Amino acid sequence: MLSRAANTFIRKAPAVARTARTSAPMGSRFVGTLEEIPSAKTAWEKSCYFEMDFTIPEESQVFEAIQKFAAYDIGCLVTTDEDGKISGVISERDYISKMALLGRKSKETLVKEISTKSSNLLTATPHDSVDDCMEKMLSKDIRHLPLLDDDGHVIGMLSVKDLVRTMVQEKDETIKILSDFATGKGGHFGSD
Repeated sequence: MLSRAANTFIRKAPAVARTARTSAPMGSRFVGTLEEIPSAKTAWEKSCYFEMDFTIPEESQVFEAIQKFAAYDIGCLVTTDEDGKISGVISERDYISKMALLGRKSKETLVKEISTKSSNLLTATPHDSVDDCMEKMLSKDIRHLPLLDDDGHVIGMLSVKDLVRTMVQEKDETIKILSDFATGKGGHFGSD
């Protein structure tokens, strides 16, 4: 019985959306109104990257990037050129595969020598859904996405951990709504 009720709720929920900013295809995994679909911006605002300087000049030594990785407990930084524009990213993987294994020294190597260049970079916008961001990461086997505004300026960084955290929170909310619906407490608004 719950599966029938849940199925009905899932399919009818988008019709009750107050103001839809984004559209979701029929059969998408989201339960609730279209207004509530988690976005990249939602995930980023809860991220450790939200209130920190996640950039490093590409002319810096790799050692400086490693210091930032350790100080902020992060795994990726956006690299910037002399004009402050995105030139790529440098990650722990770049360090391991291009420095440590080749026997290079981090104090003698510039960030731009080992970073992933912007021409090979996947990015996200605040309007992208969490699903879209996750698909981008999985398609290239990466763990971080620079977040760009509508003008192409870097405003943040998303990690796979940020996206997973947002998805888990969404699932918990969905379970609560369906549980409330099944027990007669009202599926749409939930119990308080």
